Amino acid sequence: MKAVDKNLFLYDLAVVAILKNEGHYLREWLDYHLLAGVDHFFLYDNDSTDDYEAIIAPYVAAGLVTSKRLSGGFAQYVAYNYAVRDYRFLCRYMAFIDLDEFLYPKSARSVVEVVEEILSRYPNASGLAVNWQLFGSNGQDKADYSRGVLERFTRRAKTDWVVPIPHRDIPGGNAQIKTIANPRRIYFFGSSHFPVYFEGCYSVNENGKAVASYCNEPVTAERLVINHYNVKSREEHMRKIARGRADKSANCINDSWFDMYDRNEIFDDGILYYQARRADSFELVDDMQRRVRMEDALIKILSAYADDKLDDLETALTCRAASAYLRGAIYEEASLAAILKSLNGLTLSETRLLLSELPNLLGLPYPATAELRAASIQIISQLMDFMREKEQWREFVALDNLRGLLKNF
Repeated sequence: MKAVDKNLFLYDLAVVAILKNEGHYLREWLDYHLLAGVDHFFLYDNDSTDDYEAIIAPYVAAGLVTSKRLSGGFAQYVAYNYAVRDYRFLCRYMAFIDLDEFLYPKSARSVVEVVEEILSRYPNASGLAVNWQLFGSNGQDKADYSRGVLERFTRRAKTDWVVPIPHRDIPGGNAQIKTIANPRRIYFFGSSHFPVYFEGCYSVNENGKAVASYCNEPVTAERLVINHYNVKSREEHMRKIARGRADKSANCINDSWFDMYDRNEIFDDGILYYQARRADSFELVDDMQRRVRMEDALIKILSAYADDKLDDLETALTCRAASAYLRGAIYEEASLAAILKSLNGLTLSETRLLLSELPNLLGLPYPATAELRAASIQIISQLMDFMREKEQWREFVALDNLRGLLKNF
């Protein structure tokens, strides 16, 4: 798979997170990840009753945060799937983490530099599985909101600490991972830890080993980890129990959970030194700089399509999203032409990506839209033949319904 020019994306790395009544921790978490190289945050609020909106207001005004509300249960999966659907072509990478998780490179480099170095070695690797490092309470019973989480909790479990998960035949503890991924290769999220990718795509750990679940064992923690402040003080843990979960209807977080995960064997304040080193060279890139960079890349890449020097679908679809963001009708029409030039010899993964993006394409007011619709019908028919051979009848029927819809569009 070809890599898309990184200058074509509005954001190099965005974080997607769902939260509920996390106001005490939000500023520290945002500020830290900005220093670590995150460009933007897509935050989904699950019925908070604290001062969340007032806290994020300066970040929203600065173009650093996009905030949306999501009510009801299982909202974490909804949030992740919405973020992929709506922003996959604006973000080169997306990290899917919680407010008690901090991405921590074991060097002075940014998160995205580490991710890029690893994934660039494995062409079909579409995400990085990053292991937890679980931190305990430091013996604290009471909450002290006058100090940050990173300062208060500096003791953790041993690097390779693993604990069985009740009623599950998989390891927990630091074996669990979260994911930083190329969102254009994600099919859907059915777990808060890892996505289901389009065919042929997968996550790897920092050593290049494929990871197909929310556990990576042996634990890899040499280059990039997630410091997970799971319990904090006992008082904060009790508030976490009362808040409930965004990924399950039943809340398994209880007192016994605190006793199991309150691990304090190893002193580790490395993240504070990383934060300080990054602060020395921190420079915020404003939206105007991003727009100029994106437009320059867009002109160059669309010219390559016009000269038949490029025929990559993922790049063409990214051009369309960049054109929509820049509100350039000329660019958007040229992007549609580039998409049409990229439809020969599609992989199954590329076909999935095209079909997922059709709702944003077939309403465009250009003559080429009708040609794209006809080409999509033909591609769907070919895919139906494949599903028939594989006896995947659920897929076959879904595609037939989509084909019928397009014929009457």
